[in-house]
Amino acid sequence: MNLTKAKYQLDSILQNLNPKDFIDNDPISIPHRFKTKEDIEISAFFAAILAWGQRKTIINNGNKLMHWMGEEPHRFILEHSDDELKQFEKFVHRTFNSTDVLYFIEVLRHWYRDGKSLEDYFVGDTMKDRITSFHQSFFAYDFAPDRTRKHIANPARNSSAKRLNMFLRWMVRNDELDFGIWHSIKPSELKCPLDVHVQRAAFHFGLLTRKQQDWKAVEELSANLLELDSKDPIKYDLALFKWSEAKMD
Repeated sequence: MNLTKAKYQLDSILQNLNPKDFIDNDPISIPHRFKTKEDIEISAFFAAILAWGQRKTIINNGNKLMHWMGEEPHRFILEHSDDELKQFEKFVHRTFNSTDVLYFIEVLRHWYRDGKSLEDYFVGDTMKDRITSFHQSFFAYDFAPDRTRKHIANPARNSSAKRLNMFLRWMVRNDELDFGIWHSIKPSELKCPLDVHVQRAAFHFGLLTRKQQDWKAVEELSANLLELDSKDPIKYDLALFKWSEAKMD
């Protein structure tokens, strides 16, 4: 399929997408409950990190974390007591467990108490550099558990970094779905979150040839999406996902 035909079909899918219906049934519903930049980015970060498996379970567990944080994630990160952390000792989402979530909370406490946010740690000349830098900063502490490292992708090791690319899409793009609260990264610089659903659709539309789900495939797909829209290529992530979802019904 040529790019002109692919663009036409993908644009048609986006035009028929109901943002509210999508939000209600997607992990992005978790940060959509909040209003301040800090609450949005913290809740979105946890939602994205949990985003593998059944969407209902992802949403339930993400909401559970927000409930345990008193529905004020930024305040909780800054002010929580040791007693308030005890309930997190029973948290499990697939392979993400209490050790992982408690380390995440501690890292965020360090960062936000220093007056920084998650945005400040995605630095570099390319998106690969930015995500790699974030991974390195996140595990720069001597108390970092080895088991937790697998939950923050590192494209320097050719990981597709699907969940971090999705989180960045949420933070950088600005429309009814995505928040647009970060300005240090341009929408044109984003990379497409790549999973089996997006990969299947990308093959169909002739946007991807590489079979491995790795960073090289992310670069190939994202470069082709940039040909469809030079300013906002990753809007097509949703169209690819919805096309694949419809084919599975």
